[in-house]
Amino acid sequence: MAASMLCRRTLVLYNTTKASLFTKLVNSASGILTQTASYNPKPLKLNLRDPYIPDKSSEKTPEWQKTARHDSKLYGRYGSASGVDPASLWPSHAELDNIIAEENEWHPPLEVMLKNVAAKQKEETEKRLAKEKLIAANMAQMPKMIADWRREKRESKQKLKEEKARREKLLAEARERFGYAVDPRSPKFLEMVAEIEKEEKKKKKLLKRRLREDQAAVPVTPVAAS
Repeated sequence: MAASMLCRRTLVLYNTTKASLFTKLVNSASGILTQTASYNPKPLKLNLRDPYIPDKSSEKTPEWQKTARHDSKLYGRYGSASGVDPASLWPSHAELDNIIAEENEWHPPLEVMLKNVAAKQKEETEKRLAKEKLIAANMAQMPKMIADWRREKRESKQKLKEEKARREKLLAEARERFGYAVDPRSPKFLEMVAEIEKEEKKKKKLLKRRLREDQAAVPVTPVAAS
């Protein structure tokens, strides 16, 4: 019974609030419409009998009232009463050329716009094709580039290995020659290395000379005539 009474009171309160809100909205909208309908702007007052025409020869007249733009405003407002010659308001030949050039630049005709769009699309297509061609060429060279990289890596490892072995050999030879471990940065070690390199160069030169002498000593067998 209590629940039924509570629901009934809630429904009555909701309906009352809804009706009050709707009434306020209607009154507000009608007030706005009434205010809009009653708006009556005042007309612009122009003194056509005695208009204010600035004296350009006076120093008290501001510079912006001496410009051609202000003359055009005066003529548009007062007409012939402004004393402005309408022929002077037309742009000069140079100004007209600038206006035409500006219109052609910012507002070109449809044919020019279509040509520009076609040229831009052609340029983008050429760039895309050139990029795809470059990518295809690089992909074709990829196996060779990978093989060269692996070869260079093997050669670098082999070179480091040979340098390490040669360094250990020189250190062992220096220890055997001097009877103690020598610092590789010491002058004794550096002098020994220079001496060994000099001897190796002499051996190489001698070996090349012997090879040339052996090749010169080999008799040339004449070819028998058939």
